[in-house]
Amino acid sequence: MPQETKHTYIQIHPADNVLVALKDLAIGFLINFNGDAFCLTTPVAAKHKFTVSSMQSGNPIFMYGVLVGKASAAIGKGEAITTENIRHAADGFKLGSRKTDWTIPQIAAAFQNKTFMGYHRADGSVGTANYWLVIPLVFCENRNINVLKDALSARLGFAKPKGYETEVDNLIAMYRSGQSAEDILQADLQSAPDGHAVKKLFENIDGIKFLNHDMGCGGTRTDSDALCGLLAGYITHPNVAGATVLSLGCQHAQAGILQAEITKRDLNFSKPLVILEQQKIGTENKLMHEALKQTFAGLIEMNKQQRRPAPLSKLCIGLECGGSDGFSGISANPAPGFVSDILVSLGGSVILAEFPELCGVEQELSDRCATETQALKFMELMRTYNARAEADGSGFYANPSPGNIRDGLITDAIKSAGAAKKGGTSPVTAVLDYPEKVTQPGLNLLCTPGSDVESTTAEVASGANVVLFTTGLGTPTGNPIAPVIKVATNTAVFTKMPDIMDINCGTIIEGHETIEQSAIRMLDYVIEVASGTKQPKAVLLGQDDFIPWKRGVSL
Repeated sequence: MPQETKHTYIQIHPADNVLVALKDLAIGFLINFNGDAFCLTTPVAAKHKFTVSSMQSGNPIFMYGVLVGKASAAIGKGEAITTENIRHAADGFKLGSRKTDWTIPQIAAAFQNKTFMGYHRADGSVGTANYWLVIPLVFCENRNINVLKDALSARLGFAKPKGYETEVDNLIAMYRSGQSAEDILQADLQSAPDGHAVKKLFENIDGIKFLNHDMGCGGTRTDSDALCGLLAGYITHPNVAGATVLSLGCQHAQAGILQAEITKRDLNFSKPLVILEQQKIGTENKLMHEALKQTFAGLIEMNKQQRRPAPLSKLCIGLECGGSDGFSGISANPAPGFVSDILVSLGGSVILAEFPELCGVEQELSDRCATETQALKFMELMRTYNARAEADGSGFYANPSPGNIRDGLITDAIKSAGAAKKGGTSPVTAVLDYPEKVTQPGLNLLCTPGSDVESTTAEVASGANVVLFTTGLGTPTGNPIAPVIKVATNTAVFTKMPDIMDINCGTIIEGHETIEQSAIRMLDYVIEVASGTKQPKAVLLGQDDFIPWKRGVSL
């Protein structure tokens, strides 16, 4: 009979009535829990959960100390919970008392006088990078944006190596030599080293970022207005020194709306901003010439800026997850949560978003809001968002993806209770609706979808100058202007996908490291990334994901 071993299963919270398997457990595996010994009656895969007592249909299931589901059928003691025997359920929420007491991590004192090397902006913010933006106000300008990219990136030394040309050349040679499709499928393609990169012309510029999107006209005015707010968030972002904006002219997303949104975020905005309207200028040739000249002139001035020391209070960390698994709430999410608490204690800012993945923890988060006004705003945003989703035939309950479910997150409440751990334990100082800007230090709640690229896009627009992105299944998500640090929940995915992973929190699952130890290592890495001395994999790969949110469409 298999015996219990260290780091085999865990109870996350004393109130939980299910345990999490840290390894694959076979039928008959002996469980010793709270003085009770019993054997598993079904296999339980790593990351999945099993009961510690028999349950009847309708009985509640608790994890992280909150309701995460109810039995939909009888479940035996020591049986795995699955989509076949439980259903999503979450507690309701209402305005409660303020619960803002929290304990500052003792280790925070060790970071009190630490600094990072950043780019100081006129509005007092500090960038962790120095980019020029080239963006369209409407999708009609996407092609012109790409023309500018082709003209500027490689010649100025900002293009990332494309790779795989050698492999294609090999396939062409095999075809020309008469080899069959079967021969080609069995071939072992060899990767060639990157070719000679062009030296950067402007040493103090990290790059020019060219954004595309499919919005700006043809949709609702609400969406086009929100797009202008989002783009204004990128233009006023501390990691951006200036921008070139291409407008067609007749679209919903007018340049005047963009400029008003910029002023809303920075009353004394003084960065170089080039806005060119194609219908006024005329030919593509004239538009491109003007864009090239004005962008190049802006780059010359931008290159004069250099990194200088800044306190950690100037960091604003976006907290994100994607491709989550059953270990996310045990390892990779609590570690950034500890980082969040350290940074908040130092006067910095953090952003917890993905509102569909806060389902079931609304009461805790609303109680942690510093004011009743903020608590009511959070609850209203949650209710309105879920109601809109249900009106479209879905709801927060439908958020978990097939990958989430396969790896142990079988209800949205289970997923949400673990996802909320990224926010740590500090009070909520502000609740923001998309695409509002962070103006308060501390923990900010930002209404975004659970879709990771849309949410990351929004967090950066709100001011995140670094993003901590946790994943259990592995995802390459990045951002054009803010470094996205990928945090693995388990060693297996960290080892399997080293080209897109930066930090391994599987050490927590394996018992080699505590959450605090992992958080200290993580914050040290954040400081290096913020200073430009290290680049996360998403930056090295040029993973510039950018998807504006069409309100009400995404979960």
